[in-house]
Amino acid sequence: MWVDEVVLEVRAGRGGNGAVSFRREKHVPFGGPDGGSGGNGASVWFVASSQKNTLAEYRYKPLYQAERGRNGEGSDKRGRNGKDIELIVPLGTVVLDAVTNQVVGDLTDESQRLLVGRGGRGGRGNSSFATSTNRAPRNSEDGSLGECRKLRLELRLLANVGLVGFPNAGKSTFISRVSAARPKIADYPFTTISPQLGIKARLSLPMFQGWCQEQALG
Repeated sequence: MWVDEVVLEVRAGRGGNGAVSFRREKHVPFGGPDGGSGGNGASVWFVASSQKNTLAEYRYKPLYQAERGRNGEGSDKRGRNGKDIELIVPLGTVVLDAVTNQVVGDLTDESQRLLVGRGGRGGRGNSSFATSTNRAPRNSEDGSLGECRKLRLELRLLANVGLVGFPNAGKSTFISRVSAARPKIADYPFTTISPQLGIKARLSLPMFQGWCQEQALG
């Protein structure tokens, strides 16, 4: 199935909370604060790839939730950062904000990356609040929320050649011979009910010209 427009929602991960903790050692009666900070939440990225030519997989999964950051712990242990999500889209994908209709980005180059949901920042633990006048802080920060966005993806391809003709004129057969497309071919009209894209050429120019001459001669 060839799908060129979808609407989906992305939710970046929330940052982990900072910890409130104090050193507890046998020969250290007044241990200082050692609460670690929380990890950062995961972000959501779009990555362009020439290996894809449709947005069909996103039609049936419209929500993507990134991992949150882990909370901080004692002994100045920082929480683990969330693992980012990378969503692979075809070249020529335009990303728009579904609410404001503004263009977020245009993915036209191989492996181009677009950040669409930034993960929340991890909160600071109480060790970060220690000062010369406040040596035993008991406060910490909660992690901030990640970005939530509703996006519309539009696939815009520039075709070098387009075929238009009557039913059973041989358009699907022609595309199957000169490209890597696999359209349905049968001896009755209207077998092609969706656009067929032949992206990778399979014939050289001399072979293509020879095939056209064979078809013309019958």
